[in-house]
Amino acid sequence: MKIFNINIFSIFIILTWNTSIVTAQNKIQSAFKNVKYRNLFLEAGYKKEDIDKKLSKAYYAVFEGPNRVYFEVGDSMAYVSDVKNKDVRTEGMSYGMMIAVQLNKKEVFDRIWRFSKTYLQHQSGPREGYFAWSFNPVTMRQNSPGSASDGELYYITSLLFASNKWGNDTGINYYKEARRILDAMWKKDGTGNIYNLINTEHKQITFVPEGNNYKWTDPSYHVPVFYEIWAAYAKDGHEEFYKACADTSRVFLHRATHPITGLNADYTEFSGEPHATRWMPVGFRYDSWRVPMNIAMDYVWTGKDKEWQEGYAKRFQNFLRSKGLDAYEDQFNLDGSRPEYILKAGAVPKLRHSIGLVSTAATTALINDNKGSLDFVHAVWDAKLEPYEDGYFDPYYDGLLYLFSLIHLSGNYQIITPQQY
Repeated sequence: MKIFNINIFSIFIILTWNTSIVTAQNKIQSAFKNVKYRNLFLEAGYKKEDIDKKLSKAYYAVFEGPNRVYFEVGDSMAYVSDVKNKDVRTEGMSYGMMIAVQLNKKEVFDRIWRFSKTYLQHQSGPREGYFAWSFNPVTMRQNSPGSASDGELYYITSLLFASNKWGNDTGINYYKEARRILDAMWKKDGTGNIYNLINTEHKQITFVPEGNNYKWTDPSYHVPVFYEIWAAYAKDGHEEFYKACADTSRVFLHRATHPITGLNADYTEFSGEPHATRWMPVGFRYDSWRVPMNIAMDYVWTGKDKEWQEGYAKRFQNFLRSKGLDAYEDQFNLDGSRPEYILKAGAVPKLRHSIGLVSTAATTALINDNKGSLDFVHAVWDAKLEPYEDGYFDPYYDGLLYLFSLIHLSGNYQIITPQQY
């Protein structure tokens, strides 16, 4: 009888715990279905027909045109290439999948995923389930077996969205593939020096889930709402942890951004303090450009940190405006001063008014309702994805951020909830 009572009690606890998880998931999912997606281009006075043409033209430029970064391989695969650096990166591959699922480009999504699974994903060993961050499409070999954690972050989220949008019986079980990455992540315990994508002590995404790189982070990898997506749709038993990670990321971004300029370092400690590396001095550049867009996404999709995010958007916009709305450069010291440094390799980094930063800065207009914010929307509308005056052209990073921005600002970047198949 004693054993019977213990079993009954255990069953009661398990059922209660499972019920609470389902209830929490249902609350999150219900909130997702009530999100309002603004079309800021319409609000700025542009016609719906012109907005649709603008988005289609940008997609064509990045995925289909003469300067495309998307290349098909055989009958069923494709890759997104950083053409300037002549490699395939999980950053671009997972971004390509997110763009494809947002714009209902199923064939493109499936092709990129099949290539990723075939050539980038480790099928055995300590890295099993993770992806090689860089791949050579000429030699068809991995340049580096290690993972950049943001690639997995976007792979998982885009696969969950694909599962919700297209179901799991059209050739690829998207949910199963997302779960495989997550389940593999939770098995990483340091064996072979490979760890969880998330530093479990700090509840923050790692720069690289390997060695000492597990002990610091990249602010642009912090996309709080993606953890909310995992909590709602992954159903892997780690819902409370993911929600805690989302809250932690929001607080982290408070610490990582400068209180006056709103600028953040490319790399930081988990405290938000800048992390210096041997290859790049501390400063706002490249990776940092993504942070404003990530904050805008969290503002629209959850609204859980509105007061701080609204203040951040005003600070960031005011800083860029102080440098000239049509002239601000793309790299800064965190206090907003001009970086006068020389890289150890001997090259002086070129400062430009980059379309990548113009694009992500424009998304902050989704946060700041002041009429002046529309100046940033007009700026990205007028921007052109073409070579700069000095001949430099990056259709990969600039192009992907530009396309992301247009999807956000047209109200088409959305949480994809389960559909009726």
